[in-house]
Parts: sequence; C-alpha cells; structure tokens
Amino acid sequence: MLAALSLLLLLEATAPAAPAPESRDVLLRRQVAQLALAQVRKQDAAWHPDQRDCAGLIRFVFRTAYKNIAPERLASPLWQDAHGKPSDFADAESLLQHSLVPLGRDEATRERVRTGDVLAFRREQDSGPIFHLMLVVRPEDRAHAPARVVYHPGEKGAAVRTGLLHNLADEAPREWRPVPANSAFLGFYRFKEWMP
Repeated sequence: MLAALSLLLLLEATAPAAPAPESRDVLLRRQVAQLALAQVRKQDAAWHPDQRDCAGLIRFVFRTAYKNIAPERLASPLWQDAHGKPSDFADAESLLQHSLVPLGRDEATRERVRTGDVLAFRREQDSGPIFHLMLVVRPEDRAHAPARVVYHPGEKGAAVRTGLLHNLADEAPREWRPVPANSAFLGFYRFKEWMP
C-alpha cells in the first residue's frame, strides 16, 4: 500500500502541468486581430457607418474585443476626448493625445510592435492637419507570417484595407511610409492601458 501511494505521488509530481490560462492581454490582442481582419472581409453591421474611418476602426475593434473578453472594463469609456475626459468617441488626434502612448519611430520599434499597436501619420493641408491611423496585426508565431497593417482609408463607403507592415517602408506613397525620414510619420503608439 505504501509503495502504491509513493508511486502515485511520484507520478503526480512528474505529470506535465496544465497549461497556464492565457492572460487577458493575450486574449484581447488576439481578439483585436481577429476583429480587424474580419472587417477587411466584410464590415460588421454593428460598426456604425457614420464612424467608419481610421479612428473608428480602432474604436470599434477595441470596444468589441473588450465586450467579448473583459466586458466589465466597459463600465467606463475606453477613450478620452479632446479635453481629456472619458468618452466613447475620440477622433484620431484625440486618440493620439490622450489614449495612446508613443513607442518610437525607428526600425527597431517597428520590429517590436505588437497586435493592437498603431501607426500614426499627420499631413498638413490648407484646411488644417489630417491624421491617419493604421492598426498593427502581428501573428503570435512570427516565423510563419509577417506583421500586417489594417486600416480604413477614411472615404465614405470605402473598404477596410490591409497590407504587410514591412512593405510600407519601401512601397507605400512617401507620405505613408513608417520611416524616420518621413516627417508625416508620427510613430508607433500603444493603448495606454496596455503599457507595462
């Protein structure tokens, strides 16, 4: 009996441990990626047509990801408006100023960005500055797929688009290249709540 008990204890001690549950951060990032890529195939009817622009895409996929993974967080708004007050709506400039944190503008930062991070651009027009945001979708297994960007171009009725992040540096029109030499490129950003 004692030998059987000792064997049972030994087997329990050497049995592989159950995998640790995935963190909320991992689940949210995965959900953001799935939701963003789903908009490329077909824009979700729940995404209000009047909010379909680059900032609207980010607001929609983040809010939906939180609704699916951590609905308790939505008891208060995710974003801050132009005055820094909690709000369900924030334009691209307000997102950059109050809800996202700059990570950098260089190639090393581009290699470190994760799903849910944002590329930001600002172009000067006669009517004032125009901001543009693109969402990063980077596979968890980097060896099998490159990082992508997903974005809405801003025109009413336009489709959500996607492309490879590394191609933007060489192939995109100059004003949309995420490189330090491009003065319109503001840098890479991350949602404040996702900062360590």
